[in-house]
Amino acid sequence: MALTEQTKIFIGILDDGQVEFRRTRVIMDGTDEIGEKHHRQVLEPGQDVSSFPAKVRNICAATWTPAVISAYLAAKAAREAV
Repeated sequence: MALTEQTKIFIGILDDGQVEFRRTRVIMDGTDEIGEKHHRQVLEPGQDVSSFPAKVRNICAATWTPAVISAYLAAKAAREAV
């Protein structure tokens, strides 16, 4: 059978507003999975996500309200000040 490739996307939202984005590339031989490769990123509130898939951009836009971005940046600054 011919080899085919599938891409699966997982998106999760962490408590502090960060968005976890994982892309899994799956190689199939017919109906048998013969390999997969994961790429994971954690996106910070307010980060430029223009190069990500529309699904990721939409979730970030809905999640990252001005209040979420402010709270995240304040908490990040506090951690870095220690």
